[in-house]
Amino acid sequence: MRQADNVTARAQKGRNPSHLHPGVEEEAEIILTFEDNRLASLVFGQYDQNLAHLERRLNVVAIANGNRVTVKGTPEGSELARRVLESLYERARQGMPLAPGDVDGTIEESTLQGSLFPAEEEPPLPGVTAFDQIATRKRGPVRARNAAQNAYIKALKQHEMVFAEGPAGTGKTWLAVGYAVSLLEQGQADRLILSRPAVEAGERLGFLPGDMREKVDPYLRPIYDALYDFMEARHVDRGLQTGMIEIAPLAFMRGRTLTNAVVLLDEAQNTTTMQMKMFLTRLGEGSRMIITGDPTQIDLPPGQKSGLVEAVRILNGVEGIGRVTFKEQDVVRHDLVRRIVTAYDADTRREQDRRS
Repeated sequence: MRQADNVTARAQKGRNPSHLHPGVEEEAEIILTFEDNRLASLVFGQYDQNLAHLERRLNVVAIANGNRVTVKGTPEGSELARRVLESLYERARQGMPLAPGDVDGTIEESTLQGSLFPAEEEPPLPGVTAFDQIATRKRGPVRARNAAQNAYIKALKQHEMVFAEGPAGTGKTWLAVGYAVSLLEQGQADRLILSRPAVEAGERLGFLPGDMREKVDPYLRPIYDALYDFMEARHVDRGLQTGMIEIAPLAFMRGRTLTNAVVLLDEAQNTTTMQMKMFLTRLGEGSRMIITGDPTQIDLPPGQKSGLVEAVRILNGVEGIGRVTFKEQDVVRHDLVRRIVTAYDADTRREQDRRS
């Protein structure tokens, strides 16, 4: 069934258009009625939290009543809200999650759709996607939530080596692990090799008990978390036992040639120049490399250059290498994380201005 059959809409424009009465803003009202009450409640969110998030982001008023929602605001804001709600309904119909972060992604996607498909050339289905996606057996399709993530997924699919830089919470590592798992499940790679430099983040942990894996695991916990997000726990455990999934500190890469593998280096800002060169030259036939890091969170000793910063500078423009840079506005964790990152970046810029 076409989505147009599932949703009915009515639009009313204010009686005092701004071009006839200067200083009076034009207002539009759109009423959406969803056919399935259960799906409508998923779209609106628990205690209408998705609608509240939509109101804050688009500066509109959205009032739910049963399976109906009334949106009021500027014509542009109301129209964008309509596209977002219809797209969310389609996602709910397909069984996809609808958390506030997914609302953010749908807003970004619908904004891009609006520029790709003007009003007179509206796509036939509101579910038509403007953003790329990856798919794994456990999570199903995972769609980019913003333009930066979209560029990242496209780069992963197009290049054998990809550098991703940006602040925490932008999905660099999580999407890289998801893409690697998808290649593994499709048979396009035989092994998945995940690595991080074992550098302490501003504090001394001292002696760590246990065997080598137990000593290294605390540094690699974020990668394990991403793996369990995209794969069943029993499949992860079996892969670790058989060697199909290998998690190793960067120091263990020397002397190896990695063929038919997806190799991910996380927290790459904490590599030295020599470590990065060593790692990059491990690339073998049929393999792909993904290097992620945040140049603003370097934990190396003072005066030591970051291998990530140096590699991005040296390899700029080299054919076959992709590069994606995330900004603070691309943070997709909790909305408070976005504001924290923005505040720290603003403080850093003020400090730089004072010094200069």
